[in-house]
Formats: sequence, C-alpha cells, structure tokens
Amino acid sequence: MLIVDDEGAICFSMSEYFGLHGYRVDTASELDEAEQLIESTQYEVAILDLRLGLAHSADGMRVIKLLNAHRPETRIVVLTAYGSAEMEDEARMLGVDAFLRKPKPLSQVAQVIQGLLESPSKHAVRPA
Repeated sequence: MLIVDDEGAICFSMSEYFGLHGYRVDTASELDEAEQLIESTQYEVAILDLRLGLAHSADGMRVIKLLNAHRPETRIVVLTAYGSAEMEDEARMLGVDAFLRKPKPLSQVAQVIQGLLESPSKHAVRPA
C-alpha cells in the first residue's frame, strides 16, 4: 500500500493502522518521493491526498497520472479535504476508484479498500 499525504500525522496514523491490519505500507509526503516509490514498487492500492506541499497545488492529480502510467493495476483512493466537484470529476476521469472526503474514520477507509481489493481489477476483461 502506498500512502501519499503531506501531513506527517496522517501518514503515520494510516501507516500504523494498515500495518496492524497486515498491509506493507510505504508513505510519501512529496511528489518526488511518490514518483520514486511508484517507479520502483508495485502496489495493490494507493491512498492519496490531492494537495501536497506548502503551495497546496493539485500534485495529487500528478500522482494519479504517474500511477496510471507506471502501475495501471493499482487501485487508487483519493482522501482529501479540498476536493471540489470538478476535482472529483477529473479524478474519476483519470481512473480513481474511490473519492473520499477528510476527515474519514480509518475503519471506513479500510472498508472501501477491502471492497476494491475484492472486486475485479480495473483492467479485468469482463465476459460479453
């Protein structure tokens, strides 16, 4: 699992929670860190915020594009406090599997992730 969020406390708490639930967790707080991890490691799921860093730019959209380019099999969950309807629409058009608003109890995030991992992959061929 990859967690991308510029808030250290969020990365820590999610890493601890999901680690206790059997996930191997990597975290990144900046776009460059996320890019290095995405290029070197395969993930079943990524949880990311849309706004990273002091400029609060929409770097999360760039992370989504990186995942699609390098790891198209990765299920993507956006967890953000800043998502507008337009940003949610753009994220979904880019292939995001779930769009959640902060704050969200980690147990609910875990339920969404479990559902995604139990459902057919994004790129599974479905019978006609």
